[in-house]
Amino acid sequence: MDYVILSVTMLAIGIYGLLTKRHLLKVLVSIELIATAASMNFVLLASSLDKALGEAFLILAFSTDTCVTAIILALLVI
Repeated sequence: MDYVILSVTMLAIGIYGLLTKRHLLKVLVSIELIATAASMNFVLLASSLDKALGEAFLILAFSTDTCVTAIILALLVI
């Protein structure tokens, strides 16, 4: 239950940063924080429910998180 509270807190901080910040780097860090909170929720799903479904969601979350990181790095280089 502690990890659920942590992931919801991380999600709330990420959404707050996404809505209030105007600097590009701070917005992108907020997006990464939201993606990390989502990945943590998928890990919790894998540990509490059927492991195959949770692991499939986790692989999807990691691949999308990697794509988001690549886009952030590309935007920072530009």
